[in-house]
Amino acid sequence: MSAVAPLKLHGNTVYTHPVAKVMISIPDDLLQRVDAHASAAGETRSGFLQRLAERELERIDVKEREEFERLLDSVQIDLGGRSAAELIREDRETH
Repeated sequence: MSAVAPLKLHGNTVYTHPVAKVMISIPDDLLQRVDAHASAAGETRSGFLQRLAERELERIDVKEREEFERLLDSVQIDLGGRSAAELIREDRETH
């Protein structure tokens, strides 16, 4: 049986897994905007920035997957009337 990581508390933030603290530089006016949006959303600054980073990275991942799929679909090989992307997707789903 695997053990659940203990909760780590810091201020009003609860961490359920290991986290890293980082120091970054942000212009004062941008930090004020971040804080205002975080506060309006009922989030901490860290939570707000984490959510934005996750959303942006997911957007990039989706864009890269779409580009990969486009490139696969552009490959012109006789595959019995099926595209390379279809065959790869089918293979992925069966493994």
